[in-house]
Amino acid sequence: MAQSEFNLDHEISWFVLPSYWAKIIVGLISCMCFANSYDGDFVFDDSEAIINNKDLRAETPLGDLWHHDFWGGKLSSNTSHKSYRPLTVLTFRINYLFAGGFHPVGFHVINIILHCAISVLMVDVFSILLGGLQYSSKGRRLNLAPKASLLAASLFAVHPVHTECVAGIVGRADLLCALFFLLSFLGYCKAFRENKEGNHFSILWVLASVLLGAIAMLCKEQGITVLGLNAVFDALVINKLNILELIQKVLHTDKSLENVGLFKKGLLFRITLLLSGGATMLCMRWRIMGTGPPAFTEVDNPASFADSLFVRAINYNYYYSLNAWLLLCPWWLCFDWSMGCIPLIKSVSDWRIIALAALWFCLIALICQALCSQDSHKRRILTLGLGFLIIPFLPASNLFFRVGFVVAERVIYLPSIGYCMLLTYGFSLLSKQAKKKKMLAAAVLGILLINVLRCVIRSNQWRSEEQLFRSALSVCPLNAKVHYNVGKNLADKGNQTAAIKYYREAVRLNPKYVHAMNNLGNILKERNELQEAEGLLSLAVQIQPDFAAAWMNLGIVQNSLRRFEEAEQSYWTAIKHRKKYPDCYYNLGRLYADLNRHIDALNAWRNATVLKPEHSLAWNNMIILLDNTGNLAQAEAVGREALELIPNDHSLMFSLANVLGKSQKYKLCFTIAGEILT
Repeated sequence: MAQSEFNLDHEISWFVLPSYWAKIIVGLISCMCFANSYDGDFVFDDSEAIINNKDLRAETPLGDLWHHDFWGGKLSSNTSHKSYRPLTVLTFRINYLFAGGFHPVGFHVINIILHCAISVLMVDVFSILLGGLQYSSKGRRLNLAPKASLLAASLFAVHPVHTECVAGIVGRADLLCALFFLLSFLGYCKAFRENKEGNHFSILWVLASVLLGAIAMLCKEQGITVLGLNAVFDALVINKLNILELIQKVLHTDKSLENVGLFKKGLLFRITLLLSGGATMLCMRWRIMGTGPPAFTEVDNPASFADSLFVRAINYNYYYSLNAWLLLCPWWLCFDWSMGCIPLIKSVSDWRIIALAALWFCLIALICQALCSQDSHKRRILTLGLGFLIIPFLPASNLFFRVGFVVAERVIYLPSIGYCMLLTYGFSLLSKQAKKKKMLAAAVLGILLINVLRCVIRSNQWRSEEQLFRSALSVCPLNAKVHYNVGKNLADKGNQTAAIKYYREAVRLNPKYVHAMNNLGNILKERNELQEAEGLLSLAVQIQPDFAAAWMNLGIVQNSLRRFEEAEQSYWTAIKHRKKYPDCYYNLGRLYADLNRHIDALNAWRNATVLKPEHSLAWNNMIILLDNTGNLAQAEAVGREALELIPNDHSLMFSLANVLGKSQKYKLCFTIAGEILT
């Protein structure tokens, strides 16, 4: 049976607690770190993934979740990001139904509970990774590293880089993925519970592990990587495979290859099961995805669009070093690292090359120790630590496909397991050499307390968009999206003067930022600065010809400038690019009304109400136009139809009351007037 004679706990000066107490403490400190985010708002991506996601509403059939992406769009659409996470969306839908609407508290509480559960599970996971896998005669797993597993789980529970996953509701995808990822790993370990001689295992538990891996993948794409880690664990812990020895024998075509353990204990059979399960998942995922990989823009991931292979490679590696730095020093955290936040490295003379060299120096040193050490336990711990650090990160590495971000703190939630494992092992080595072990333990306790404080501060920043966006200004001052979001938040609060300043800065940092141009143009339009607004909106549609909102806003400006033909053309261009655009039909109707094209105006407003039955302004304009043109019977019919759909709209009641008064239906008129007053 695979077991560990070496025990890290002999070298670590730390607390020794029963397993249940260790789990209680880890659960409490993980909750303490993020508890203040429980009453936060919906922020950043939460709007698109939750508030604007039709898949959360009861009227949407449950079956649609399996054909839509994470944001509620059709997977078959060319504009879909192909993020297929139906189980995560299902939990959002359950939250929505139980809360009776979009109340963020319930969403936040579930995220905090999930992180606590994951942190508690980490005690068991780290006890296996650091202490080895061994069962008692009664089939109970033994914790051979209680101190080391408590320390590693505590480091994981309080790591500030996890704030985005816990305090940001969209991060639930990473939390659910991590939960089933760990359950898959623990399930794989249970396959060897009845193994006395090391030659038997439970196929059912192996298959259960594959199933749990599939569930993890349906929560987020990273989940599939657990199958690779299970295979690595099987080879190193169950079969005690010496990778360096195996490589040497393969290179020398040694006939005693079977003696290294590759063909023993059913390893090849289990790996075949894992590979088959993984291949099946990938095939089904690709089939569901439909139209191929997602299409991202240069601002999402500029390095992936570089013409030079050298520039792409060097920047990808620089991104890896930044992820490593966030694990080492999680002080500078940002909700978004795109749009110029990290300028491209284009020459070897760039001083940031030092970061790449440092990263690869450390990785190569660890890999050499993992492969070449004579201590089998050291080899196992380092290899598993590197495996958990690297393998879950591979889907975000740009190696297999282009990803839609530069750096994302949420994607290192799982890799941080490997980091905490390596850090705990490093602490054990320091403890072995240190004369004052208590001082070293105090230093580690200090690091934990600092991380707790940083988590509390950072989760407080995630409670509102204003705090979140402003916190990014000092971290990524070159990020146009940060300035855009600060400006948008100010504009939503009515502070247009300050919003203009941030929108202008966003456009300065990224002269092709069409959304910033559109929003700035809108504000300038409202302030009657029509010439500059027209220039910005014209440039936006020139850069992105299918930008429907910018075409509509350009039409509004042109209408205000009394260039009616151009305005009409802009409106129809917007509708061409967005077929279901009720607001554009409404504005087109206003244009036709100004031109006394009454039938065209009525048709446009009717289209708006068909697409959006609660479009009060379109209904009201139809009533008023019919009233003004003497079509009182038709105006009354439209008014009644509108009030059936929007029964408590006072503007509709007022317009209908006017029509009834002109029709001498005074009793009905007074009834409606009374309803308005009450």
